[in-house]
Amino acid sequence: MRIDKFLKVSRLIKRRTLAKEVADQGRITINGKVAKAGSAVKVGDELAIRFGQKVVTARVEDLRENVRKEEAMNMFTILKEEKLDKIEPQFIDDEE
Repeated sequence: MRIDKFLKVSRLIKRRTLAKEVADQGRITINGKVAKAGSAVKVGDELAIRFGQKVVTARVEDLRENVRKEEAMNMFTILKEEKLDKIEPQFIDDEE
């Protein structure tokens, strides 16, 4: 299954287009490698997703095409959530 579809079906990210944008920005890794929106994900893979100043690491537990809202949490296990303290270099304004 594609990573953008998994993120949408599992409800880690609400919309597939948003999941595609996040992947295209290089903010998702699968097993430590940067993932594109079309990258394949399988059971047991470890995902790291950067949401602003937070990185969420999750393990894929199940792959399904359609899932009810109540069952979506069973598709993954949150391993850790880390808060990022430092500012990314591209956001620093050096022109003063």
